[in-house]
This record gives sequence, structure tokens and C-alpha cells, in this order.
Amino acid sequence: MIKKIILSILLTGTFLIAQNRGRQDDNLAQRLQRHTAFLAADSLQGRGTGTNGERRAGDYIAEQLAKRDILPFGEKHSWFQSIPMHGSRPLRASRICLTNRGQRLSLRLSDDFLLFRGGAQTFIPLPVPMVFVGYGISAPEFDYNDYQSVDVQGKIVVFLSGEPSSQDEDYFAGTAPTVYSYAESKQRTAIAHGAIGSILLHIPGTSNEQNWAHFQQAFSFEDVTLAYRVTGNLSVLLNATDSVAAFLLRNSGFLPEDILNMAAHHALRSFPLTTKLQFSGSFIERDFVTRNVVGILPANTVFNKDQYVIVSAHYDHLGVGMPIQNDSIYNGAMDNAAGVAGVLELAGLLNSSESRRKRSLIFMFVTGEEKGLLGSAYYTDHPLAPLYKTMANLNVDGLAMFDQFLDVVGVGAAYSSLEGVLKETAAQEGLQVAPVPPQFLQYESFSRSDQMSFAWAGIPSILIMDGLNYRHLTAGEGLRKMVNWNTRIYHSPFDDMLQPVNWQAAAQHVCFLADFLRTLLNTDRSITWRKGVPFKNIRLQTIAEQR
Repeated sequence: MIKKIILSILLTGTFLIAQNRGRQDDNLAQRLQRHTAFLAADSLQGRGTGTNGERRAGDYIAEQLAKRDILPFGEKHSWFQSIPMHGSRPLRASRICLTNRGQRLSLRLSDDFLLFRGGAQTFIPLPVPMVFVGYGISAPEFDYNDYQSVDVQGKIVVFLSGEPSSQDEDYFAGTAPTVYSYAESKQRTAIAHGAIGSILLHIPGTSNEQNWAHFQQAFSFEDVTLAYRVTGNLSVLLNATDSVAAFLLRNSGFLPEDILNMAAHHALRSFPLTTKLQFSGSFIERDFVTRNVVGILPANTVFNKDQYVIVSAHYDHLGVGMPIQNDSIYNGAMDNAAGVAGVLELAGLLNSSESRRKRSLIFMFVTGEEKGLLGSAYYTDHPLAPLYKTMANLNVDGLAMFDQFLDVVGVGAAYSSLEGVLKETAAQEGLQVAPVPPQFLQYESFSRSDQMSFAWAGIPSILIMDGLNYRHLTAGEGLRKMVNWNTRIYHSPFDDMLQPVNWQAAAQHVCFLADFLRTLLNTDRSITWRKGVPFKNIRLQTIAEQR
């Protein structure tokens, strides 16, 4: 009888705890929805970098942090870190002229080419030699170098999209894309080899290529850079139609079909072109100052009070761009108004009297992520807390939106001992830790959001997502929803509050992140990069320099 009474009490207690947690999740879900609705409203015009809508979003974030008794951690005891930036928008008068032994071909902006980077400083008045460099990749760990046999100093390099195809996971990660496939990586490699410009070829009709209209939409926004990183290096996406490709390769000894055939047979060669390039651009340019929003929750124990953990989320989005179905506002509800909402609620969940914190927690809302991780890069160039005393970064870019989940994915977890913290937290929550699905690699890889900036500063970093094992959906249904969102909603005007969102799933995600941060803030683990990870040496350098 006594055993039955004790069992009844235990079961009743468990029920009440679950019931209270459910009510808390309901309230949390409602708050997340309210924050997201404000930040993703049409009145904020998509929170484009350096716009009034972005400034209103930053003010809202600061107000919400103050309501949660978070302390300001910006410049001069404010909530803000000021960032000088430069904006440039090309006009239709911009022209590229290709010349080859007396023949000329004039290319028009938008129809024939688009600019990754541009501005008055990219003017190329005299014809400049060009060199074809295969995929434009130099990857010593794979014994691969498209630049080995050619001199590109002072020239324009031309390369294909993608990277060598492989079924071997030890060679360009097999079927998954690596960082070498990204246009930004190819452009940086070109600059490192002395090129004054680069051209990425879009070849219509080839597999895995978006159509040209997709790129016209994606490039319809202002190009923004950090003011001190403005470069004169020209970066072009070229619509390599049959006629343009034939002119480009004229008198080179190769036809367009030869290039595709060599790529298909892993036999790409680099060679100089006889075609030369001139560029005359016309731009609307501006210089402006925008802001990161930064607050801090100090440690409340005597241990490690001068150690920091950063939880970050970008609050900018694309702004106003090319209309799709008569809608030109790219609201960015899930990318990343929801992530910002999540971090605001983390501030409230973690700032409680019973919450023990051995380390201080920095709440960082960065801008310019959509323009190339600019706000986070500026912070690591101008840190408000020493880099070597910053133990780790948890980046939040989106929240679970399809269904409550039974497993989590740690993007970048395998690179550091943060994987152990993730597994410990998941075990406490009764969740599994799943490997990064191949589908996530294309859209949510480690290098595509602000965790990468912190990693390049030596700070172990992670992005935690829901996996594909859902409570009410099959893995196939969840995967189809994810692929549909990435192909039809992501970076479009349809990422707004009209799309279906499971806010209970978002609340579950935030609760898990709160538990992860509690574990991280109090762990006795040493958070370090794994052997062989390139960020490890950077970490050792910042420690040695006490930077």
C-alpha cells in the first residue's frame, strides 16, 4: 500500500512537471512568434544592411535585452558596436568588353553578366589578359592545384563552378560539397595568386546549375563590404551561352565542349586565353555606419569569471529586391528573425537566480551576415572580449519549424570538443545526436553562417539544428519539407509570417539550446579544436599573443 502511495506521488509529480513544462513551452512559443512577427514585418522592409528597417530591428533587440536585465556590452557602455561599411549597386550602363584579335563582344549587365563585387575601384580601362584555371582551386591536402602550371599575376582568371567530382570521402569529401566549391573560396584563391579579377562561368543546361533568372534575382541586392576591406578586384558571374563561351575560347585551341569533356573525365587543364577583357562600371555608392548589438550576462560564481561564451544570431536580411509575384520585401522570418527571437528568449531563460554560471555569456546580434558574415568578421577584428578568453561560440541561424524533433545535428561539432557537450546535453533531454545529413551540407554547411567567422578567430564554434527524426512526421516527410523550404522559400519574399511554422518545435529548439548553454557555461571540459582542424593553430596563436 505504501509503495502504491509513493508511486502515485511520484507519477503525479512527474505529470505536474510535464504539465508545467508544456505551459512554459506554450508561452515560449507565443513569445517567439511575437518577436519574429515584429522583426519580419513588412514595415521593417526586410532589415537590409544599413537601412532604417535594420536600425529599428537593432533598437528593438536592445530594448528586449534591457527588459531581461542583460547588461550592455558595446562601445562606451552602450548596446552597440559601430561598423563602417561601403555599399555599391551597379547600374545598367556597366559594360564588359571582350576583345580577340580585332574582334569585339560587348556584354550587358544582368543579361550577360552579374557582379559579385564592384565599384569605381574595379575600373579596367585597357584590355587585360585572361587565363582559364579549371575549377580555380588550390587544395594541397588533396594534391590538387589548378594554378600550378600558369601565371595569373595581373590577369583575369576564368573558372568553372563546382569542384572535382568524387566518390571517395577522402578526396573532396566524396559526393558532399567542400568549401572549395564556393565562389567566395575561388575568388580568394584568385586574389592570393595575384589575379586582378575572376570570372565564374554559368553554363546553361549543365547539371546542378540554377537558371539565369535565379541568379538575376539573387544579385538584385546592394553589394556591401566592410569599409576597410573594399577591394579593386573584379568578381564576375558570366552567363556563358554558346556564343559567349565560343568567343571566350576563340583561338585558344579549345572549344566549349572540350572543356566540359575534360571536366567529365577529370582531365581539366589550365591555359592562357587569347581573349582579353575591359570593364567600365557605373555605380551608385555610399558609405555608412551600422551596428552589432551586444549584451552580457556576467558569471555569478568565483570560477572563470573572465572566460566568455558567445551566443550569436544575425538580425539582418536581404531587404528589398527583385519582385516575385508582386512582392519585393524579403522579410527573412525564419532567416533569421526567428533565430534572433530565440536568442532573446535564451537571455530570459538563462538570467534567473537559480541559474549557475561559471562563465560570462555574451549575447551578440550581428549584422551583414547576408553580405558575407560582415558583422561577425568585424567583431573578431575588433573584439569586445579577448579572443583567447572566449571559450566557445553557439551560433543560432533559424529554429526548428516543421515538427517537434527526436534528434539534433551539430554542424561543426566534429571539429572540436563541443561535440561532447552536445552529446551530454542530448542525453539529458532524451534525444539522439545525428550526423549531418548530406542534404544539410549543401544548405547549412559550417562555412555558410557566422560560426565560421568565430572559427577563423580560433574560437570553437557550433550551430545546432533539429535532425530529420520527428515526433509526428516520417524522415521522408521532414526531408521533403526541408528541401521544399530551401528551394522555394529560402531567400525569397515568401519567408514571411504567412508560411506554416510549428512554434512548439521552435520552443523545443530554444529549450534545448538553453540546456546546451547551461552545460557549456559550467562544464569542466576543456573546449579545444580537434587535431588536424585548421582553426587549432589560430587558437594557439591568439593564446600565445593573449589577443
